[in-house]
Amino acid sequence: MLLLNFSHPLTTDQIQQVEALSGQPVEIMDIPVHFDNNQPFLPQLEALMTRLSLSPAEWQSRPILVNPPSLNFITALLLAELHGRMGYFPPVLRLRPVPDALPPRYEVAEILNLNAVRERARAARYPSNGEAG
Repeated sequence: MLLLNFSHPLTTDQIQQVEALSGQPVEIMDIPVHFDNNQPFLPQLEALMTRLSLSPAEWQSRPILVNPPSLNFITALLLAELHGRMGYFPPVLRLRPVPDALPPRYEVAEILNLNAVRERARAARYPSNGEAG
């Protein structure tokens, strides 16, 4: 599985946690993210995406997992971009602080299946009685 890491570097323990949760070996592509808050974000997203060297076929066929950037606005734009390229929402990592760890550390809490959330929401929009919502 290709893990697109748009956040801090992952530790060996975190990578092992991802592999255990996903049941697959992980290849990591680190993509550092820094957007200028005084500039429009869309051109910065476009520049960020040029740093990813995946073909259209790879976007649509490789198993991809995303560790999103921490700034919510960038993550929202990124997920919309990835959905457009992949045809579905990719799963994302959720990290959480390790209680009482000094210095602060984070562990992988879960892998969030965003596409399953989308499908569940679509089912709620179109009830099984056949009527369009």
